[in-house]
Amino acid sequence: MLTFIGRVLSICLGYAFGLFQTAYIYGRTQGIDIRKVGSGNAGTTNALRNFGTKVGVMVLLCDMLKCVLAVLLAKALFSGFGLPPRLIGIYAGAGAVLGHCFPFYMQFKGGKGIACLAGLLLSFSGVSFVLCMAVFFAIFFTTHYVSLGSLCGAAVFLISTIIFGQAGAYGMAQGYLTEMYLVIAAVVGLAFFLHRANIGRLLKGEERKTYLSKKK
Repeated sequence: MLTFIGRVLSICLGYAFGLFQTAYIYGRTQGIDIRKVGSGNAGTTNALRNFGTKVGVMVLLCDMLKCVLAVLLAKALFSGFGLPPRLIGIYAGAGAVLGHCFPFYMQFKGGKGIACLAGLLLSFSGVSFVLCMAVFFAIFFTTHYVSLGSLCGAAVFLISTIIFGQAGAYGMAQGYLTEMYLVIAAVVGLAFFLHRANIGRLLKGEERKTYLSKKK
C-alpha cells in the first residue's frame, strides 16, 4: 500500500508542476492566446514560430525545468515509500508530462509534452539525454522537421533505457525495471499519439519545416 501511495503522490506532484504552461503564460502577457494562433499548440514549436527563437528557447528551458524540479522534489519527499529513486522520478516526470499536455484549467488542451519529456530524460540519465539530443539535432538540422526529430529522440529514450537497464546500469530489480519500461513506454506512446497529425503530414510530405533563423 505504501509503495502504491508513493506512485500516486509522485504522479500528482508531477501533474501540479506540469500545469505551469510557459508558452500560454507568456502569450497572455502579450495579449495573445497561443492556442488560437499557428498550430494552436501551447508548446515550444508554436511559441518559436509565433514569438521568435528567443522566446521558443525560453519556453523549452522552462518546460524542461518544471519537469526536472518535479522529479527532484518527488525523490526528496517520497524516498521513504519503498520505491527506487529512479522509479519515483519516472512517475513524477510522467505526471509532469500529463499536466503539460492536459492542464485542467485550459480545458485539457496544452502542449504535446516533448519539452517535458526532455526534462524527464535529463533528470533520469545524462548519457541517455546526450544520446537522444544528438539524434534529435541530427534529424532536425538535416530535415528541419521538429516533430520527426522529437519522435525519434523519444523512441531512442525508451530503447536506450531498456538496453542500459538490462545491462544493469540502474541497479534495480527486474520487477521495478519492467515497471519503469512500461511507464516510459506509456509516455512515449502518448507523445506519438499527440503527434498523430504530424505523422500523417510527414507521410504525405506536407509537414511544416522549422528554421531557427529566417530562411533566405
